[in-house]
Amino acid sequence: MVLLDRLINVLGAYGARPAGPRPDPGAVIRGVAVHDPTEPRPEEGDIFLAVGAGSAEQAVRLAAAARAVAVVLRGSCSAEGEALAAEHGVAVLAVDPAVPWGQIAGIVYGLVQEGGETESGRGPADLPALADTIAARVGAPVTIEDRRFRVLAHSDRQEAADRARLDTVLGRRVPDALQRHLTETGVTAHLASSAEPVFVPPAPEHGLAGRTAVAVRVGREVLGSLWAVGDRPLDAVRRELLAEGARTVALHLLRTRVSADLERQVESDLVNRLLEGGTDPTEAAGRLGLAAERYRVVALQAHTPGERHAAVLMAFERATTGFGWSRPGRSTVFGSTVYTVLPCGADPAPARDWVRETRRGLPEHVVVNAGIGGPADLSRLPASRREADESLTLHAARPSEPPVAYDESWDDVLLHRLRMASASGRRPADGPVADLARHDAEHGTRYVPTLRAWLLAQGDPSAAARLLDVHPNTVRYRLRKMAEHTRLELDDPRMRLALAIALEVYAEGEA
Repeated sequence: MVLLDRLINVLGAYGARPAGPRPDPGAVIRGVAVHDPTEPRPEEGDIFLAVGAGSAEQAVRLAAAARAVAVVLRGSCSAEGEALAAEHGVAVLAVDPAVPWGQIAGIVYGLVQEGGETESGRGPADLPALADTIAARVGAPVTIEDRRFRVLAHSDRQEAADRARLDTVLGRRVPDALQRHLTETGVTAHLASSAEPVFVPPAPEHGLAGRTAVAVRVGREVLGSLWAVGDRPLDAVRRELLAEGARTVALHLLRTRVSADLERQVESDLVNRLLEGGTDPTEAAGRLGLAAERYRVVALQAHTPGERHAAVLMAFERATTGFGWSRPGRSTVFGSTVYTVLPCGADPAPARDWVRETRRGLPEHVVVNAGIGGPADLSRLPASRREADESLTLHAARPSEPPVAYDESWDDVLLHRLRMASASGRRPADGPVADLARHDAEHGTRYVPTLRAWLLAQGDPSAAARLLDVHPNTVRYRLRKMAEHTRLELDDPRMRLALAIALEVYAEGEA
């Protein structure tokens, strides 16, 4: 089954437009019916694919006869068709004629057969029921976990489980200490390389009674794992039942991933259009379910020391976990950056909280940098994206600090921008700052720090002396000597500004 609202959202990327009566977003689609002109009466189904219908009116009549809550047709819906749809209470989805029926049917069947949503995000609603079925057959409580040991579903009868199992179920993931224990004892390696169940002996120091685990895999790819509690290894019959359950779970997870990938593709395309300013922002926001007045664009990069792209994809998956109103933002990935449009006003704290939550869902060794654009309405989202990019660049240079918000750090962003523009890929070889730096290196003088302090002190020798911890006369003497070695026109405001920027470039190069 699938919610009609979800189906409309996915078909929207293919040009589908609701027509006729306003669809009930909570309507549940459990079955699909297809028009067959050789049959005297259409088969019944919650959504009707009007393949070959001669008009919108015919499509609506056929859908009503099939007891459908919605009908899909190609092309536009006439006024007569809309009136007839309102009369019968049938929602109409008019799809772009350029989209072939084969693709439409594949999308609809895939979503309806894939199943509904779970509390952990996208996925078949019967996954907990499947866990109960496996537990009943094996005779032990079970959990179904993903590749990162996060709980996707668990069976009933967990009240008698050990402390490790209760912590796992309540925390929705295997505790870190227990994960390390499984790695050190070879269990993780076994799950990655074998489809055979493995018994995990009790470990009282981790609150762990015995249990049997088996990888959930499709071919060579591991999708997760299935765990059954038990103080002793399972007998041969129950081991085979557990392995059979893992194969069934694999089909469910594979189906879920296909559907999730389709939804991510739709969402990513719409967010891209919003950020590029290439579409009606109100229409795109409506299709994405964004209803706030003010937004911020968050630019996020994630990488590991050995591999950048895998971490970015993990971050994108984390950002898009859940469907519709179960998460606040809408995301896309472009190159090595995940962009998220987040409802957020003048206070950037919710955006920082979102970055923090996204980071928590990634492995510990992943490095995350993020920049937050200024608040913007829908029409200014492209500008907020540019601000997020610049803030991201600044945060990458200062990774120990919180994510940079453009409107809070615009001065730092501007200086960073000027440093980058002035450097043009390398530090200038000529000019006053370069001359003074060479003199310092060759003669042990401190002309560059003195010039920087004088500029920071706005030309006050006493204030500059305090910064350098020297006498004001020393500052005056150094300034006179500097003028003998290079062209300094400190009375010119433009020269002072240029020197300040050049000093920032020099400092960047030294760092």
